[in-house]
Amino acid sequence: MPSKQVEGIGIANLPNQRHKIVFRKGCTFTILVVGESGTGKTTFINTLFTTTLREYKDPSKRQKLQTKKTVDIEVVRVEFEEKGFNVQLNVVDTPGFGDYTNNKDSWIPIITFIEGQQESYLRQELQPMRSDILDGRVHVCLYFLPPSGHSLRPLDVETMKRIGTRAPLIPVIAKADSLSTQELKDFKDRIRDALDHHQINVYSAPIVSEDESTTERNRSIMAAMPFAIIGSEEDIVTPDGRRVKGRKYPWGVSEAENDDHCDFKKLRSLLIRTHMLDLITTTEEVHYESYRSAHVDANGKIIKSSIKKDSKFKEEEDALRRRFTEQVKQEESRFRQWEQRLIAERDRLNKDLEQEHGHIQALTLEIKALEERVPHK
Repeated sequence: MPSKQVEGIGIANLPNQRHKIVFRKGCTFTILVVGESGTGKTTFINTLFTTTLREYKDPSKRQKLQTKKTVDIEVVRVEFEEKGFNVQLNVVDTPGFGDYTNNKDSWIPIITFIEGQQESYLRQELQPMRSDILDGRVHVCLYFLPPSGHSLRPLDVETMKRIGTRAPLIPVIAKADSLSTQELKDFKDRIRDALDHHQINVYSAPIVSEDESTTERNRSIMAAMPFAIIGSEEDIVTPDGRRVKGRKYPWGVSEAENDDHCDFKKLRSLLIRTHMLDLITTTEEVHYESYRSAHVDANGKIIKSSIKKDSKFKEEEDALRRRFTEQVKQEESRFRQWEQRLIAERDRLNKDLEQEHGHIQALTLEIKALEERVPHK
């Protein structure tokens, strides 16, 4: 059917109406930060939002946490308002990840959390009343890589491959000021080669736009991946008198918001200013739809739960099962012994009863004999 050019009836105002609805409703944005302790995750989050969202942990408590050998999930929720627009921000941290000698299956709690949030949203979506759906789905995962200068570790490869198929994944090089310019460039190249070699799915933002300056900006942002960042909440005075966020060294100042020093501004622009909507849309239309199609049948029923058992809980369950089996065996042994005692007691009672019965019969015969001897009157 050919389209008709209609003028003056207000159809063109539909985008404005949509804008007002979105503006009034606000949005929810969830950031998952993954990386071993000491890579600057807390500092980055606080620097990103220019406020203290997460408190720094006591190093002594960090050492105590290592004895647990588990990966925890910690969620911080805060609401931001800027020019009347509200954003419910969820920051998910993973303390304990990568902190142990044996990090086998340490990605399981992270994957369980991501899929658990998708399942929670799916179950709410299938309810008759859907006006108050709580959205905890992960819209972006920032994977912090230590500035080793080498390449991806096996732990990084395994974890990123699993996350990349479930949420938008962005690799981040932590503490970039610990590497020289050439070392950082070589490190980035090695990471890119490893990502391609292992076919790890990382977030790819749309680049082409109708505006040439926007296209150039997007191309510059994506060319910086993996993003090398410097996090700092301290105000440092540079030799030329500027007050900046950064770190002061004997050889100079590393500025967090200087594109010549790191990619912090580009990553912040990607997360907040330019591609937050695309991250949310990618989560909704790609990762969530993929999950939904795999877990819902043609009748709209959930065919399988995505909640997988943590290896730690599996070990505990196996131990409990073994303990239960041993207790059952002990109880069965006690029951058999009790049964044998009952049988023995029954046999003894039956024998005593037979003896008493025989004694009674003998007495009966004696009574009859005496009765026969007594003369009848």
